[in-house]
Amino acid sequence: MPYVNIRITREGATAEQKAQLIKGATQLLVDVLGKNPATTVVVIDEVETDNWGIGGESVTTLRKRKA
Repeated sequence: MPYVNIRITREGATAEQKAQLIKGATQLLVDVLGKNPATTVVVIDEVETDNWGIGGESVTTLRKRKA
């Protein structure tokens, strides 16, 4: 049973976009590894930008500086 965990920042991904991610990740495992889509699990975690850091700073801080 393949398990895929997708983590994105919480910035308004729509239900449709999330459905596309789930479908696409599932199909990728079918196409590349021959996995059964009925037993493939895809989980999307949405993380607040305050809780996602790059280069020692939160994404919130980085984006405020670029604005």
